[in-house]
Amino acid sequence: MGEVGSCEPRVAALAAEVARVYPCLAAGPAQGLLADLSALPEPASVAAGMLLFDEGAPCRGFPLLLEGEVRVACGSAQGRELELYRVRAGEVCVVSATCLFSDTPMAGHGMAIAPTRLLVLPGELFLRWTASEPFRRFVFGVFASRMTELARLAE
Repeated sequence: MGEVGSCEPRVAALAAEVARVYPCLAAGPAQGLLADLSALPEPASVAAGMLLFDEGAPCRGFPLLLEGEVRVACGSAQGRELELYRVRAGEVCVVSATCLFSDTPMAGHGMAIAPTRLLVLPGELFLRWTASEPFRRFVFGVFASRMTELARLAE
């Protein structure tokens, strides 16, 4: 029982940070999702230049960026690289979400371009969180925004 009590301040601090960075989780029914953080390890800290996921690899989870920035890109048949977008604290990685929703390999690669701190939600937890309307609206809102950006890029 003492171990659970000693973990509560850590979980409370992490939940407060996640809610600050991802306001869609701060109130209403979505706030209850933050209790799931008690089962997760501490956020990971990665250096700039670290490859976080690679094209064609299975998805290892859904990143919640707390600090930093990740460049998401894909390769072309000619060996060139096309930057799709950048993910900053409080934003969503569409490539990771798509991989989890469709159970397909990663369609791009992500590299930290600044020192980055992130929490990785296991796939099943991410999918459960999307049952919460505020979080689901947030994720799909980012999808819509990224699609608009990509359509402009294609033009």
